[in-house]
Amino acid sequence: MQALILAGGLGTRLRPLTNTVPKPMVPILGQPFLAYQLELLKSNEITDIVLSVGYLGDQITDYFGDGSEMGLHIKYSFEKKPMGTGGGLKLASHLLQDEFFVLNGDTYLPIDYIEVANFFRASTKSGLLVTYDNLLEDTTVPCNVSIDENMLVTKYKKDSDDKDLLLVEAGVSALRKMVLDLIPSDRPVSLEQEIFPVLIKQKELVSFTTHQRFYDIGSPDRVQKLEEFFK
Repeated sequence: MQALILAGGLGTRLRPLTNTVPKPMVPILGQPFLAYQLELLKSNEITDIVLSVGYLGDQITDYFGDGSEMGLHIKYSFEKKPMGTGGGLKLASHLLQDEFFVLNGDTYLPIDYIEVANFFRASTKSGLLVTYDNLLEDTTVPCNVSIDENMLVTKYKKDSDDKDLLLVEAGVSALRKMVLDLIPSDRPVSLEQEIFPVLIKQKELVSFTTHQRFYDIGSPDRVQKLEEFFK
């Protein structure tokens, strides 16, 4: 299955480092964070990659090129201005297959993506969220997802104290291309705040829940946690 990585973020919480380096290129033990993501996908037989780039995106294209040196096929979608997570997908629609993963450009989740892809296809749903069972509360990210007995997502709320929210979105989703029809092309769109609620209402968003914690580079302390994990 194909994967699109949202790699256009500004990385404001990592400034001043991201004043000169795009967030996905932040060095982790000597190589860009994005390289770890791409190697993880390759190890899961995902070699067709779309990178949605924006801020300082030329550094990403110059470093990875067409991906051939890594055994990948990389294509690029360029945002001239920030279009949000949904807008970035819409802009890249001409490069996307009928089914694809969407990864945040700052999240690392070491799971079996082939298993997730098979689960998604078997579900016949339009979208899938990979969620983390946050019983240990070891990600420092508040719970933001609830599901029902059929693994359907029933709520997705960020920055909420809703007691029904027991899971955390893990930075990976899967979509069928038909979902892009829900995204307007004339303005920035949030996939999480505008598109997922529609899929939830339609009972078309399923959860694949994992006990494998995810890591992200959203702040300096989280970068340190990821480096400790790789060590």
